[in-house]
Amino acid sequence: MSILSVENITKTYGEKVLFGNISFAISEKQRIGLIGVNGTGKSTLLRIIAGIETPEEGKITHANQFHIEYLPQYPVFAEELTVLEQIYYGDTPLMKVLREYERAADELENDPLDTEKQKRLSSMQEKMDQLNAWEANTIAKTVLTRLGVNDFSQPVKELSGGQKKRVAIAKALIHPADLLVLDEPTNHLDNEIIDWLEEYLVQYRGALLVVTHDRYFLNRVTNRILELDQGKLYSYDGNYEVFLEGKAQRREQEIAGERKRENILRRELAWLKRGAKARTTKQKARIQRVQEIQEGKKDITTEKLEIAIGSNRLGKKVLELKDITKAYGELELIKNFSYLVVPGQRLGIIGPNGTGKTTLLNIMAGSIEPDEGKVEIGQTVKIGYYTQDYVDMNHDLRVIEYIREGAEVVKTVDGQLITAENMLERFLFSRGMQWTYIRKLSGGERRRLYLLRILIEEPNVLFLDEPTNDLDTETLGILEDYLDHFPGVVITISHDRFFLDRVVDHLLAFEGESVIRPFFGNYSEYLELRKQEKADKSSDAERNDTKKTPQKKERAKKLSFKEKREWDEIEDRIAALENKNTELKKQIELAGGDFGRIQQLHLEQQQVEGELNGVIERWTELSILIEEIEQTK
Repeated sequence: MSILSVENITKTYGEKVLFGNISFAISEKQRIGLIGVNGTGKSTLLRIIAGIETPEEGKITHANQFHIEYLPQYPVFAEELTVLEQIYYGDTPLMKVLREYERAADELENDPLDTEKQKRLSSMQEKMDQLNAWEANTIAKTVLTRLGVNDFSQPVKELSGGQKKRVAIAKALIHPADLLVLDEPTNHLDNEIIDWLEEYLVQYRGALLVVTHDRYFLNRVTNRILELDQGKLYSYDGNYEVFLEGKAQRREQEIAGERKRENILRRELAWLKRGAKARTTKQKARIQRVQEIQEGKKDITTEKLEIAIGSNRLGKKVLELKDITKAYGELELIKNFSYLVVPGQRLGIIGPNGTGKTTLLNIMAGSIEPDEGKVEIGQTVKIGYYTQDYVDMNHDLRVIEYIREGAEVVKTVDGQLITAENMLERFLFSRGMQWTYIRKLSGGERRRLYLLRILIEEPNVLFLDEPTNDLDTETLGILEDYLDHFPGVVITISHDRFFLDRVVDHLLAFEGESVIRPFFGNYSEYLELRKQEKADKSSDAERNDTKKTPQKKERAKKLSFKEKREWDEIEDRIAALENKNTELKKQIELAGGDFGRIQQLHLEQQQVEGELNGVIERWTELSILIEEIEQTK
């Protein structure tokens, strides 16, 4: 059943038509991935569906009682609000009561003896009951915790960019919606959080429309792909893998159609050149037909995008780290770390945010000095560093001027010369776009242009800090093809699992507490190893527990004085622990939104349950012993 219908909408940006007369429908619980080269209008289309922008033509229809929850690529926050206030932002009765309840709980916590504040909290608890708001309250805090946000009272203005993005994701997830619209939700997220987000979205009750460059994410979450391509919209039923197959077939059909058009045009032009003896009106019709065929030309790239640019000669010595240590205040990121980078290496740096990955890359590049140890860089090394921050890009330059600053012409590995214009075309900048001012480009188009500028300067050691953020899937494919043929060294930080599997064969894994683990293999192989290590650790713990359990000795068939006393008291002890466990559960329910109190009670309950299980096991042992004694009598 269709819940939203998009009918013949058109949107332009200046003289550029982003999309024209496109139509599609979204059904209940559908999981749709929106794909397209940066600058084709993906984010604009999401904003139109979310009601933030309006199309120039066409319309969007849905039921009156229809709610869309929208996560923009760059969320805007009310900086004076706390994390929870931002999460509960909105005018719905549910959001209002959640905000008022949290405020009442905070006020009472600051002044617990104030009777008026006690009454207010009690009143808000009743309202929470009436609106069944406890589940939303629990979900909000659970989602925040799983996303790595633990201080719910912290002002939003004190959060880092990555933390703000996670708060925005949590806000989008906890608000009940018929359609959840997410624009690049996986940017700046750790892989563990992305895995959790995938699992969460699979169980999401509403429909989903998502833009993301994460191809594993698309493959696992979506069941339909929409592709924006040169102003048109194409639909594929299935995940990203199905889309790739469908797009290949569509391209083949387009190429065959274009060749047929060219053959017809060639024959018609030959006919016109010979001179027609037919009537004038017929000749005019043939000329008009030729014009129509010429205007019907499609921009189809039939050749593979080979961009094996040459590089400066790289000697045997590339880079060596010797006993590197780096700390910021009391936070030690890297400790006594040594590593040798060899020619031809493809090295990926992975780990949670904030563990020191970019710091290590900056030390390698020589832009940050280590506190201890030294970095030795080979004399022939020419580093090309693609950073997350590219503020030095002059937005008043035209695209072609910016690239020509790097090089007018580059030489490929096999000695061919490629002009800056041709390189731009291979990086999806048409001849017309090349004279566009950089300030008019989308964020993703600027990232693509910045990447080409790095590559065109022909480095022999390439540093890439999160290259997959804000790049579309087609550009990522082009970059991966380039790296396949790149003769130098590649060192990349990335959270993109597909990219890491495709590009690297060595890893440096930041595993916490300044531990950096070298690993030979790609990211999926590393994950398998970690999974196996966890399983082995769990097995070892079980074996150790077995060893610690005293072996039963051959004993006289009677209870000792201590065992008899223990047996006499054990049932009362079990009953007391069961009562305490029940009481703790009630206290957790009554704690409402006091998450700190809930955590404390939950920890205490776990301890009681552990003790209860141990006493029940002991009761079982004594029961068996008593039964054996009775049988020997």
